Amino acid sequence: MSETVNTFEAQQQGRPTGPLVRGYEVIIGFETHAQLSTASKIFSRASTAFGAEPNTQACAVDLALPGTLPVMNKGAVERAIKLGLALGSHIAPRSVFARKNYFYPDLPKGYQISQFEIPVVQGGAVSFFLGEEKKTVRLVRAHLEEDAGKSLHENFIGQSGIDLNRAGTPLLEIVTEPDMRSTAEAVAYAKELHKIVTWIGICDGNMQEGSFRCDANVSVRKPGDKLGTRREIKNLNSFKHMQQAIDFEIRWQIEEIEDGRKVEQATVLFNADTGETRAMRAKEDSADYRYFPDPDLPPLVIAADWIERVKATMPELPRAMAERYVRDHGLSEYDATQLTQSTALARYFDEAVSAGAAPKLASNWITGEMARRLNAAEIGIEAAPVKAQQLGQLVKRIADGTLPNNAARVVFDALWTGEGSDVDAIIEAKDLKPMSDTGALDAILDEVIAKNAKNVDEYRAGKEKALNGLVGQVMKASGGKANPAQVTELLKAKLG
Repeated sequence: MSETVNTFEAQQQGRPTGPLVRGYEVIIGFETHAQLSTASKIFSRASTAFGAEPNTQACAVDLALPGTLPVMNKGAVERAIKLGLALGSHIAPRSVFARKNYFYPDLPKGYQISQFEIPVVQGGAVSFFLGEEKKTVRLVRAHLEEDAGKSLHENFIGQSGIDLNRAGTPLLEIVTEPDMRSTAEAVAYAKELHKIVTWIGICDGNMQEGSFRCDANVSVRKPGDKLGTRREIKNLNSFKHMQQAIDFEIRWQIEEIEDGRKVEQATVLFNADTGETRAMRAKEDSADYRYFPDPDLPPLVIAADWIERVKATMPELPRAMAERYVRDHGLSEYDATQLTQSTALARYFDEAVSAGAAPKLASNWITGEMARRLNAAEIGIEAAPVKAQQLGQLVKRIADGTLPNNAARVVFDALWTGEGSDVDAIIEAKDLKPMSDTGALDAILDEVIAKNAKNVDEYRAGKEKALNGLVGQVMKASGGKANPAQVTELLKAKLG
């Protein structure tokens, strides 16, 4: 396990200042543990499946029985290569494993096999949007290591249990520079990294099961001062808790400084019940772990042709897909980024366009009405009752003038609730086609003009907004079946 340490002073002097909190600049760095999606552990053949009975998936190697030796899992290395390729990192042709020495009850060897001086993935960056502003967070490294076991306290009185099922589970620890300047930026970074590791299939991203765990290193300083003392918030397993924990920690550190106390370097835990962080132990530095090369593991050598073979299996990355949407479909960079938040969402958009939807209009519906419904129902796009082909058909009918926008929402609602499954059939059943009788529409226009003399006079006096009120009255009188654009033009013609 690596640490984001306060040795970045020269690099940080040129970094942009974020929004100040009570006159203080916030500095945040991340260490993220992504559990790799291998079927077996990093140095043994024991299963990594989640939820087994305690200590049923810990073999002799995981238990550190005398005479056992670790053997590297090739699949874990290939997943590290994939991450390096996805993040534009340098993939070390030769990296070294080390022993990180510390003594916990759930660490049977008394040390953790990790990488220290020469990690497998070096450098790289993660770019994302915060609102419509593009941000980039630089990476220090990503290194392979084994997970520890788990201490159990809930079902024991006066003692703890130890479950070693997780011991030896393969992890990639992804370490950033302290580049983030706000809680919102930190959460956006974590979401983007989560998207990338799940997109390329190296991690299932299940935060509740511990497959994607984030540690946030937080410090504050007055602008222009040297970096403040950091405190590391451990094992944040939801984006909501991440935001709450960092916000509390920022307030706590500022209050400590303002009250004349010194912030001490520490590892802290977040209590979701109280919304507070509390110190768990004094924070160690790398020297405290007495790293030295693991004598049981040779250097990890990654040949160039191995990297090329892995590269050939990579999916189109979200950034490249977003650029293609901008280039081929004329979407804005922001809209394209929203549509590539997951492979499922991008696939939904592609299928809707293939069904005949205009790309921009399909994007508006997916990121607008669809997103609102999904959030309210707390489901993902995979479970959306409105299928991509149905949305494509709906958008197609809006574009060809068959369906006014307000009537389109009626059709969408019928699809969502299961009242109907075919867009054209719903339009017929609910009599939602636009008015085709020009005589009837003309009569409605004359009636609205006659009943709204004030709006008519204001429009003729140069108040363009007065026309909107007249259009609204016509749409109401037509039961929403009139075409708003057509109504606007006809009104302008009648009113001179």
